[in-house]
Amino acid sequence: MFVLTHLFFGIGELFYSSYKNFKVRIAKQKLSPQDINILSNLFPYYAGLSDIHKKEFVEKVEWFIAEKEFLPRGELKAVTQEMKLLISATAVKVTFGFQGMTLKHFRRILIYQDSYYSTINKQYHQGEVNPKLGVIVLSWENFVRGFIKNDDGVNLGIHEIAHAMKLENQIHYNRESNFFNPILWGKYSELAKSEIQKIRSQESSLFRSSAGVNEHEFFAVALEAFFEKSSKFKSYNERLYQSLVYLLRQDPLVLTKNSQGANS
Repeated sequence: MFVLTHLFFGIGELFYSSYKNFKVRIAKQKLSPQDINILSNLFPYYAGLSDIHKKEFVEKVEWFIAEKEFLPRGELKAVTQEMKLLISATAVKVTFGFQGMTLKHFRRILIYQDSYYSTINKQYHQGEVNPKLGVIVLSWENFVRGFIKNDDGVNLGIHEIAHAMKLENQIHYNRESNFFNPILWGKYSELAKSEIQKIRSQESSLFRSSAGVNEHEFFAVALEAFFEKSSKFKSYNERLYQSLVYLLRQDPLVLTKNSQGANS
């Protein structure tokens, strides 16, 4: 009976997964020439990729958009195609080194017009990630600021996607879990702990003070610098930078030829 129950559950889970994948395939649409133009003009990471990697990037963005539900919140009345495109492109940039990754656990992306008030901790937020509800929350005005100045190591989109990526790796019932090589994560973690202690001691650091709060915040802030201040990051702490190159399976300084991160 135990075997039959688990067999039935397994078949049911497989059927439901296949059904979801079918829905995603139906929803997947090609990016329009206008979409590609937006990426070329507003997304330096994409613009700096080789033609082969650009094609791969576009396809990953198409899959990401198809799989997620983008929902307006607060004063925002509707989610535009540009919002979907730039948020999805940011997620693809951070996860580009991994084949087929779409952060499956986080099915919904909630978008506010600006900073929003949380009734849980009675504070205003720019963004957050909620693994219990499977949502990523972003304020559009703050998200856009990351594009206006894309070489200062402050990017809300990268920050929240980094949180989601780290959580996705830890969610064991998700088929995307455990994608970070544990040995490489261990090497990164040791170097990160040293830098966190440096920040807490108020020593000079490339990273802003919030990176010293805990390992989760450090990872998110470090990824902001990794993509937006690549050269400065590498010069500041090459071992830490290289540990993220191995962990994320990409190096912006090598992968892109004209991104802001490479030139900053």
